[in-house]
Amino acid sequence: MAKIVLGVGTSHSPMLSTPAEKWPEHVKRDLANTSLWAWDGKPHTYEEMLEMSPASIAQELTMDVWRERDAANQAAIAKLGDVIADVDPDVIVMVGDDQHELIHEDNMPSLLVYWGEKLPNKPRDRSRMPPSIALAAWANEFDEEVELDGEASLGLHIIESVIADEFDVAHSKEMPDGRGEGHAFGFVHRRILDGKRIPPTVPILQNTYYPPTQPLPKRCYAFGKAIRRAIESWESDARVAVLASGGLSHFVIDEKLDRGVLKALGDHDADHLSTLPVELLNSGNSEIRNWITVGAMVEGMDMTLVDYIPCYRSPASTGCAMAFAYWD
Repeated sequence: MAKIVLGVGTSHSPMLSTPAEKWPEHVKRDLANTSLWAWDGKPHTYEEMLEMSPASIAQELTMDVWRERDAANQAAIAKLGDVIADVDPDVIVMVGDDQHELIHEDNMPSLLVYWGEKLPNKPRDRSRMPPSIALAAWANEFDEEVELDGEASLGLHIIESVIADEFDVAHSKEMPDGRGEGHAFGFVHRRILDGKRIPPTVPILQNTYYPPTQPLPKRCYAFGKAIRRAIESWESDARVAVLASGGLSHFVIDEKLDRGVLKALGDHDADHLSTLPVELLNSGNSEIRNWITVGAMVEGMDMTLVDYIPCYRSPASTGCAMAFAYWD
């Protein structure tokens, strides 16, 4: 039977692929964002967040600090790539979210498993993106269209197994309208595995962002356990890596939330992860759900926290808290 040999968690923020000198470009989006979900579990405007944020944030906003944070981010990305390459798994089961790239309001499932033979990665039209997003779009896609390998056999087995476990997942075996994989998966292929062998991939999409079909934290944890059972019952001698893409807190950084999640992941504290307040898991924070799901898959494995890097970009506490970890 197949065996999980590695777990990985990584952020995928555009800030990770933007030079520190350009981080203020991302603040332009913060200024226009009227739903900056804060530590109180409520949405706020940028001006309201300025009033709520401590003056001490100013020490995080110097160019020297930004360059230090950027260097730490790049070192952590390289480390995860080396870890995956050293283990050299046969397959990667990757849990991420979609942000209106492939799935839209006409039909948005809570959980979806892709089981196509091929996984295309295609350059997008950057002229239609917000400038700060276009600046980092290179990190999610290759210069030319690439057809990566899926793992249809495992994908189908996961679908059938979790259905038997009473998870009514949606499925897909081709990309809509000839489009390529979304940023949560493209970032891993383009940046984490840059220049390295890319194993066949089974993408699993969770609707973390968009109500009303966001899975509850306890549902994410239970789903992760079901996926683990599926992998371990797959009639193959494959060595499987599982990976969470996204998070941690953004667009308002919540270090208390993040550190609690990371500690719970390291301690395999299922109760903490399953009972996180849903009001704290909106907007970018919602991607923590992907880590919860993978956290359930790596029970019994030891976690190494490569780094936790809160990257503030404005005096309103906006930015993205980056996290990089692995389990073996």
